[in-house]
Amino acid sequence: MIGFFRFVLVVLLLTVVAMTSAIVTMHFAIHGSEVSIPDLHGMTVADAGQRAAGLGLTLQVESRLYSTDVPLGRVASQSPVAGTLVRRGWKVWLTESLGPQKLAIPDVKGKDQRFATIAIRRAGFQVGTVASMPWPAVQPGTVIAQSPDANAAGVESPAMNLLVAAEPVVAGPGGSGTQGGFVMPNLEGQVFTAAALSVTRMGLKLAPMKEQDMHVAVPGAAAPMYPPGTVVGQSPAAGSWVDATTPVELTVAK
Repeated sequence: MIGFFRFVLVVLLLTVVAMTSAIVTMHFAIHGSEVSIPDLHGMTVADAGQRAAGLGLTLQVESRLYSTDVPLGRVASQSPVAGTLVRRGWKVWLTESLGPQKLAIPDVKGKDQRFATIAIRRAGFQVGTVASMPWPAVQPGTVIAQSPDANAAGVESPAMNLLVAAEPVVAGPGGSGTQGGFVMPNLEGQVFTAAALSVTRMGLKLAPMKEQDMHVAVPGAAAPMYPPGTVVGQSPAAGSWVDATTPVELTVAK
């Protein structure tokens, strides 16, 4: 009888040891594949790529901005931020510095949108957000505002945003509505400062900004689509009928 109890005790002990070993093995299998995001700020994109590859990470240059602080070709910002725990194979999004702004921003106000686009591209810039709104005594298609302004200094984005005069609006959908209404443009994917400027220049009210964390390191989750500081949502939605009384709320990635 004593021998039987000893046998049962040995079996229970071996079972506990086996379960403990399995738990420890699973712990290392799960957490052993996690890495801490390194600080890539100020590194060349090539060096950042080598550093990331050594940790099993991949890099993607999401955008390029002018910078007076970060030299040309080096990392100006990153997402996720340094110290974030992620799984191997995770993608790190970078903003590459274009160095100090050296190009003169052209003045395209008063020009037809087509000619303004040509002037912007010839100056070495890109056309960013193009919004439109009714504007009295101006030919439709004429640029009535631009961001950044002509010859502005310290500009970070190589893109120029335009506000273009649209056809006059008599009334809302169905023949009734507020005079001077127009269709809400799509601001998602734009830098918040540029989107906010577009909203105010369209004569709309800007509601307090909301923030949304787009870079939570969840195993198996998709890589973030937007870098920090960009608009990921808006209310009213693009295509909505709005007027000067409509508050616009922007949700920004952090």
